[in-house]
Amino acid sequence: MNTPRIAPAEPPYDADTQKALEKLMPPGMDPIKIFRTLVHNRDMADRMRVLASGLLNKGTLEPNHREIVLHRTCARCGCEYEWGVHAVFFAQQLGWSAAKVAATVHGNANDAVWSEDESILIRLADELHDTSTISDALWPELASRWSSEQIIELIMVTGMYHLISYICNGLHIELEEFAPRFP
Repeated sequence: MNTPRIAPAEPPYDADTQKALEKLMPPGMDPIKIFRTLVHNRDMADRMRVLASGLLNKGTLEPNHREIVLHRTCARCGCEYEWGVHAVFFAQQLGWSAAKVAATVHGNANDAVWSEDESILIRLADELHDTSTISDALWPELASRWSSEQIIELIMVTGMYHLISYICNGLHIELEEFAPRFP
């Protein structure tokens, strides 16, 4: 990736920046580059934080299902930055194998690493990415496994991580040193 188009804020932070970053990160963690970049527009960062936090912390989806859709969306968008951050913080926590993590990037819905439900989620992320809709063939499979509330949430996760991918890719946010690259 090229040089960042907007340099992330660097410590020591002024009081307002510090306060904004504390809202964006879990307690005790140093702020990551995407958040240090987003604080250049605090109003938008605050608005995005509310939705992202709701999807990650207050949603109705199983974390494994959310992360499959999120990882696949980031991979399809070529967003190595966000994919890598989630591979560290969530895929490891969920006990994903290296093969499962790699399949979010290079696999397809028929890969042996996916359960039947997970395969449907890969298809969902791919269809939304490719067509911006859900096919009539996929809909009954989704509706038979997830509630209306959860399907809306799945679509919102996909949309949110398209947005995050656009931010990371469009601003050339540098990869985090601790995060893996695409396999």
